[in-house]
Amino acid sequence: MSLKNKRLEVMKFLEKDVDALMEKYLIPIDSIWQPSDFLPNSETTDESFFEDVKEIRELAKDLPYDFWVVLVGDMITEEALPTYESWLMDVEGVDQIENGGNGWGKWVRQWTGEENRHGDVLNKYLYLSGRVNMKEIEKTTQHLITDGFDIGTDRDPYKNFVYTSFQELATYISHNRVAKIAKDYGNKRLSKMCKIISGDEMRHHHAYSEFVERIFKVDPSQMMMAFHYMMKQKITMPAHFLRESGGKASSAFEEFSNTAQRIGVYTSNDYVDILQKLINRWEIDKITGLTDEAEKARDYLMKLPARMYRLSERMKIPENSFQFKWVEPAIIK
Repeated sequence: MSLKNKRLEVMKFLEKDVDALMEKYLIPIDSIWQPSDFLPNSETTDESFFEDVKEIRELAKDLPYDFWVVLVGDMITEEALPTYESWLMDVEGVDQIENGGNGWGKWVRQWTGEENRHGDVLNKYLYLSGRVNMKEIEKTTQHLITDGFDIGTDRDPYKNFVYTSFQELATYISHNRVAKIAKDYGNKRLSKMCKIISGDEMRHHHAYSEFVERIFKVDPSQMMMAFHYMMKQKITMPAHFLRESGGKASSAFEEFSNTAQRIGVYTSNDYVDILQKLINRWEIDKITGLTDEAEKARDYLMKLPARMYRLSERMKIPENSFQFKWVEPAIIK
């Protein structure tokens, strides 16, 4: 049997549990938070809306320049959701057409519905803050969606689930750290907003990690090979084509990444920590019945974190802030 057909067989086998997994990891629409829960109420007939907006704008003045760059970059990454949904809908075993679509197609739609709220609430907050150049942000967002991405997974569900397991944990870390910085500056509204977004990301991380766990039980060698492939080529961040207006694809990503590292929101050590957490979560040292090739892949993975920590210790991050068009002016008087 070809690898493609084996993967389709495994996806079909696991599909019977998707409804239960959605109930376990996704929250009903009428129960989950919505962006309006964290934003000024524009329907009010008194002055409270304008007072709330004024408070947002006053507190925004205290947050440092690099913080705003990271918050904007995080928001743009969330707003590129159409790219992620279209990619996942094209994964082998996911169907949204035949007979109304299968369980995996239903998962992708409901996961997308939850993720959509993140960019929505951050976008509105940034608009109200008066601290950023929304038109430049909107141009970058459109560029990022238009440019698409290539995360190196092809249509392989095994590789895609490794990617989403990793990436959801990375976004949890980023939003959680932003929440802490906002709290340290006394911005409780923004802190709570980012904290609850990070909670969503952690739930989604656990979901995709369980998908991988289940695949390891039925196709351990090929799942190990997929994990090895993704970590050997390195996880590509979803915003790797980030650009500002007038720039080429990817021209803004390195400076955005440097900024996130400089203020400790997402660092090279975090990348290695996530890898180690996945190795531990999936207990790859205990998996049995592997082929010789998969055994070699496991050995590589077990040794990889120590190698990567040594490399990360030698990385130098520029101390000076890059001037993004998104955040102008650098200082509010």
